[in-house]
Amino acid sequence: MAEMKWDKSHLPSRHSTVGPDRAPHRSYYYAMGLTKGEIAAPFVGVATCWNEAAPCNIALSRQAQSVKRGVAEAGATPREFCTITVTDGIAMGHQGMKSSLASREVIADSIELTVRGHGYDALVGLAGCDKTLPGVMMAMLRLNVPAVFMYGGSILPGTWKGRDVTVLDVFEAVGQHAAGNMTDEELEELERVACPGAGACGGQFTANTMACVSEAIGLALPGSAGSPAPYEERDAWAVKSGQAVVDLLKANIRPRDIVTRKSLENAAMIVGATGGSTNAALHLPAIANEVGIRFTLEDVAKIMRATPHIADLKPGGRYVALDVHKIGGVPVIIKALLDAGLLHGDCMTVTGRTLAENHKDVVFPTDQDVVLPVSKPLSKTGGVVGLKGNLAPDGAIVKIAGMKTLRFEGRALCFDCEEDAFAAVRERAYQEGDVIIIRYEGPKGGPGMREMLSTTSAIYGQGMGDKVALITDGRFSGATRGFCIGHVTPEAAVGGPIGLLRNGDRIVIDAAAGTLDVQLSEAELAERRAAWKPRETIYGSGALWKYAQLVGPAHEGAVTHKGAAAEGHVYADL
Repeated sequence: MAEMKWDKSHLPSRHSTVGPDRAPHRSYYYAMGLTKGEIAAPFVGVATCWNEAAPCNIALSRQAQSVKRGVAEAGATPREFCTITVTDGIAMGHQGMKSSLASREVIADSIELTVRGHGYDALVGLAGCDKTLPGVMMAMLRLNVPAVFMYGGSILPGTWKGRDVTVLDVFEAVGQHAAGNMTDEELEELERVACPGAGACGGQFTANTMACVSEAIGLALPGSAGSPAPYEERDAWAVKSGQAVVDLLKANIRPRDIVTRKSLENAAMIVGATGGSTNAALHLPAIANEVGIRFTLEDVAKIMRATPHIADLKPGGRYVALDVHKIGGVPVIIKALLDAGLLHGDCMTVTGRTLAENHKDVVFPTDQDVVLPVSKPLSKTGGVVGLKGNLAPDGAIVKIAGMKTLRFEGRALCFDCEEDAFAAVRERAYQEGDVIIIRYEGPKGGPGMREMLSTTSAIYGQGMGDKVALITDGRFSGATRGFCIGHVTPEAAVGGPIGLLRNGDRIVIDAAAGTLDVQLSEAELAERRAAWKPRETIYGSGALWKYAQLVGPAHEGAVTHKGAAAEGHVYADL
């Protein structure tokens, strides 16, 4: 570790390392092999979501060691710790998915408690999965100590029958198999090769969407999100991230200096430009809540609607994250948007420079078609749009990237849980023109706001993806494509209109106009509302019960606390 003198009189770690009264505390650090100089230096928490739950997390421990080296080389003392993950690809399609969104709050809470309890002065957070990325960023903003985020990297694409495949192909293959269009042997062959190693799902699903957000919002080093998890160059980014957080400590640049209304707008814009996951409309409001900014689903959707769609990425497009890395990574997308005057270039970032300064020397490559110039977009509207109407008074969201038609009208076919809907899809107990309603799956009603990728993928596998629509007060995976409307609020569990629907009701979805309506009079809806009764839940105790008591509506981010607007202190200033 570089030898230097630090004044810890205003740093949180002074409470556990400075003065005669803290001799017992220091004895614990000596027990772990720290020197007197290391104890006298600032403590940098290195938080990872490493575990053996899924490939998205498996490389994080390796990268954490490189972060620690960077921290130590810059003159501070790294302290590694882990938090949980619930991985959607494994939780999908059964009751385990109820734990997914709730895990985002546990991740943020557990990092907060670890940092508070041990008095860490700064934070580097490494994450690789759908809820871990926003959860770690939320913790950074809540604590407001100098912090750097780093994505663990995407998985490399698998190869099957001469083409690139992702886990989405396996989900859709389940539908093909059920329809008799794929043999047992072909399904097993595909499942063995679709995910060839470490890293998060390779398409522009939620993990890669939020990885793009981490750079656009300014919390990650420019270029750090691109390199796939197995590549050794990712470890070099980890060293740089460790060094960068010490520079932020010296300059006293904190996350709330970086994440502002403008940078949140930048984040929403890159989601629209890349045809990113609808889950971003849940996570960006939650991130904003940590800095006391009201930034709702409607705010996110308006920005994404106004953003040209320029990245041709799966699930609606042709390419995966590796292809973006090959042409220069996320900085290429940011450069295209900056040059078009769409991003706020004056926002501060973790480099200590502005977004525009970070990207002034980036050259947009013209010999590729992964990311198009803003002047020649895939579409003039971003890949994700918001909807409102008498079926979703507080809003809903749909991913339109890759869709050929933006209007759908059909008959409601109602299910009160995902299992019943999936069973009907598996048995082909639906018809062309149906609007499949999956309700009581919202944040409170689920509880946990499950994703419906198993159901939507099965429909696509059956060749019916453009012949039916789905609407839920739950969520759709970032890997979902087609007319799938999620985040419908108010949710059924609190008496929202989606809970009042009956089979055969006429539903009109117009993504071009941004509307979602059921063709019922206000008088009919009022009569049904008067007869509606809340449903009992089997989750009467435990973490999911606790989550259901605290969680707010989806259009405000499904958060479980009041955020910075209500705080009486900031941890970093204690």
